[in-house]
Amino acid sequence: MDSHGRRSVHGPNKALKPPPSSRTRIRRKSVVVEISEAKIRDLENKARLLRRHILKMTHQVQSGHPGGSMSACDIVTALYFHVLRVDPDNPMWPDRDRFVLSKGHACPVLYAALAERGFFPVKELMTFRRINSRLQGHPEYGTTPGVENAAGAEGQGLSFGVGLGLSARLDRKAWRVYCIMGDGEQDVGQTWEAALAGGKYHLDNLTAFIDRNGIQQEGRTEEIMPLEPLADKWEAFGWNVLTINGHDMRQILEAIDEAHSHKGQPTVIIAKTTKGKGVSFMENVVRYHGAATSDEELKRALAELGEMIP
Repeated sequence: MDSHGRRSVHGPNKALKPPPSSRTRIRRKSVVVEISEAKIRDLENKARLLRRHILKMTHQVQSGHPGGSMSACDIVTALYFHVLRVDPDNPMWPDRDRFVLSKGHACPVLYAALAERGFFPVKELMTFRRINSRLQGHPEYGTTPGVENAAGAEGQGLSFGVGLGLSARLDRKAWRVYCIMGDGEQDVGQTWEAALAGGKYHLDNLTAFIDRNGIQQEGRTEEIMPLEPLADKWEAFGWNVLTINGHDMRQILEAIDEAHSHKGQPTVIIAKTTKGKGVSFMENVVRYHGAATSDEELKRALAELGEMIP
């Protein structure tokens, strides 16, 4: 139950249930694939690797947004390393799934995932935010392989995602759209205009995530602009609403599976996350929304994530 008496949901009043055994069945459209505990561990390890990349990228340039990148790591890992149909050798493959990063300041997690997925060399991550780099401080469409949208102004991503969903429907295509928003973006009117449109057009090929880490640029969301009851708002706009632990890989996969099987509505997954997840001294600290680590902090952070540096 949450603070408003709501259960975590797979749709109204349906709780996310733990798997009955060490294996659970996840549907990818009409295909049933078994997800073993070993696969879950592989994904969790990949998420830790992405967090290490984020720390190094932002540290080398002493700029960027590590906190919100790290809070979204598990969701991005689940998508890029298990769910999305993409082809690193053909980034513009017409039948690919589309991933829209609305919270563009969190592009370090996107770049890390794209590099590890093979869209460009991992060593290029260390050019992040450098002059003439393809990896700018906010993503650019047409510059970086695998990036589907330019992002920066908060609230635009869902509008773009709705447009993509309508495009797929009009063209009778089977590809799906996934969009990650920040909870600070829930302050923005354009987000709710897009939510209205998604509900109106019953875009069940669209799955949105809210990275609900409770912190935005200037402070805590509930102090700047209270959002709750957030799930009720989205339900009122015609969306299927799921609430999960955004750092539990199995819950993430189960929620995506539920979104795939739910017909007649778009799905929004409210993922309860922790800013700076994975590094104890960064977790839930407002400063790390947009502050890179010092040399000593980087050593400590990487050690917590399983990597030692001299």
